Amino acid sequence: MNKTRSAFENLAERINRFPQGAPPTELLFEILKILFTEREASLAAQLPIKPFTVEKAASIWKTDISTARKNLDALAAKALIVDLEMDGRKEYALPPPMAGFFEFSLMRTRNDIDQKTLAELFYRYMNVEEDFIRELFVEGETKMVKVFVNESVLPEERGVEILDYERASETIKTASHRGIGLCYCRHKMQHNGRACNAPLDICMTFGRTAASLIKNGFAREVGVSEGLYQLARAHDLNLVQCAENVKNDAAFICNCCGCCCEALIAARKFAFLRPVSTTNFMPDIERQKCSGCGTCVDVCPVEAMALVSANDPARPKAKVALLNGEICLGCGVCAKVCPSRSIAMLHRERRVITPASTAHRSVLMAIERGKLQDLIFDNRALFSHRALAAVLGVILKLPPVKQVMASRQMKSVFLDRLLERYTGSTE
Repeated sequence: MNKTRSAFENLAERINRFPQGAPPTELLFEILKILFTEREASLAAQLPIKPFTVEKAASIWKTDISTARKNLDALAAKALIVDLEMDGRKEYALPPPMAGFFEFSLMRTRNDIDQKTLAELFYRYMNVEEDFIRELFVEGETKMVKVFVNESVLPEERGVEILDYERASETIKTASHRGIGLCYCRHKMQHNGRACNAPLDICMTFGRTAASLIKNGFAREVGVSEGLYQLARAHDLNLVQCAENVKNDAAFICNCCGCCCEALIAARKFAFLRPVSTTNFMPDIERQKCSGCGTCVDVCPVEAMALVSANDPARPKAKVALLNGEICLGCGVCAKVCPSRSIAMLHRERRVITPASTAHRSVLMAIERGKLQDLIFDNRALFSHRALAAVLGVILKLPPVKQVMASRQMKSVFLDRLLERYTGSTE
């Protein structure tokens, strides 16, 4: 690590080895200086990308295990890292900024940091500069966030099948741990005087990440029944469920409004670039039944619905709803609120492909963003045959085109950088 650079510059470099990084602007450094002390930034900058043990941290930091554990637990207490139970042993991980420690910082009210200033910086970094949001949501084919369809609007009588991983309710039922925290997006907007009236205490985390956040006071533990109650509450408020884009063990479900949610704002700003992975369903409007009331237009979070002329000579002012299928998320909110029941949810013509797991999604994103080498070789963690085997195992399960992309990365950027690092030459 370059000792002439500041701890925060080294931390920014560490963050940007994730497939989803953060452009190192002055605003980012201001954010990091609120979240981390200089010492914490120096420690975090040295941590591996992959989950690690206290022994590994002690080795990297050149300290004893007791001191390393104390440092790690202090970082976990601030939700800057997560402490995970893995097969009966504890491991740690530094999460990416999003979805990760940016959100965690506003998942509860707290007095140890200036949340108002932090929220204002987040707003400028994400909603004014836009480079971070563009990089997070637009780059690459594989998206970080997916949308769940509102299950209640899928008609069984029309043969519409929904798979378990397409159900938010199934994610809630099958999670090992469930936590509820404040909505980061609305909490941020609240400090900026821009929040809507949707509730704050409604966003969910799951699994080992939830267990860490619960233990450290950033989320409250709930059972299946309350999780399903919060989902029903979100449906009643016409909120959209945005979740980690995986089939198995999703780490979060956010109940999102179109005015505050970063993912839905990005879905509007960069609509035709598909910043969010859609559901496998699309609204089908029965024009003869549509009254042209505009309710669907009002609730659509990405402005995919509009009113147009019904072209009815007998009713020259009559309107009907028109869907822009290119930007529709398939959330089903429009079908839920339609008073004339003229909107039904049907399967999309082409199935949306969802990564199997977080590891699978991370490899795909790394390939597409030219960062595969950072997942396989990490100079903070040294070389791990077990980690390499895990990553290569995911690659071998990819479609042929993705395998070619991965191979190209490993043969070019990946190997070139290794040669540069260890020999100072690529020849």
